[in-house]
Amino acid sequence: MGGLTWLMVDPTDVAVAIAMLTISLVLGMLFVLPIGGADMPVVVSLLNAYAGLAAVATGFAIDNNILIVAGALDGLSGLFLSVAMSKAMNRSFSNVLFGAFGAPVAGQAAAAGTAGGDMTPVSAEDVALRMAYADRAIIVPGYGLAVAQAQHQARELADLVEKRGGDVLFAIHPVAGRMPGHMNVLLAEAGVPYDKLVDMDDINERFSETDIVLVVGANDVVNPAARTNPASPIYGMPILKVSDARSVVVLKRGRGAGFSGVENDLFVDPKTSMLFGDAKQSLLNLTVEAKNA
Repeated sequence: MGGLTWLMVDPTDVAVAIAMLTISLVLGMLFVLPIGGADMPVVVSLLNAYAGLAAVATGFAIDNNILIVAGALDGLSGLFLSVAMSKAMNRSFSNVLFGAFGAPVAGQAAAAGTAGGDMTPVSAEDVALRMAYADRAIIVPGYGLAVAQAQHQARELADLVEKRGGDVLFAIHPVAGRMPGHMNVLLAEAGVPYDKLVDMDDINERFSETDIVLVVGANDVVNPAARTNPASPIYGMPILKVSDARSVVVLKRGRGAGFSGVENDLFVDPKTSMLFGDAKQSLLNLTVEAKNA
């Protein structure tokens, strides 16, 4: 505040401006570094809110009312979104921001490597056969689906399975993607009927009756460690109970961990098969193979 006040008196003082920028950089790093990877979407949303406040300050500086109003709306919506995402992860907002202070880094690293075993690769032909003859199937979209822009291919595959007599639903986790509602918007854009988009609380009990679950680019939101491993950084986070299904197929680009950096126990589960590759191309291949099944 002292530096800001001084710059208002003498805007040409470069040394004070550089000092303020340096202090801001250090404070920003200290603010973000202690926060666990699984909580980073909340922090990104909050930083977006701060950007809105910066726009408000700029609006006051140049006497621009439109910039002031737009920045205020951006800041307020970002704050509301951050709080909503915290509630979706069963965490308090203050716990997300300050809960990692004093936490042992070594313990977090050990928890991140709890998944043991090998992933089981599978071919598109095998997965297509299972999808084509499934009575009940659930597709779980994640951020990987959004990155690959594969929502239309997911809808086409679901339509094909339903034409063959199967029932296909889409399981929506509240924080899948960049923000709440991200998956709903993408799938609605692709023409998926609204009644096929089922929220986490309503679909979790259906997984045990499902023949096959197709996980497309989702990771942390289906990780069983959130329910079974108290040492995991994501323990306590509500997840989709994909591991209860009779069969699981995960579409994934590679073998890396999720956004939180935690290895996923689901990927090495005996009932899980991994179809590696670009999500869009993999779904296209599945659709072609299912037509020929």
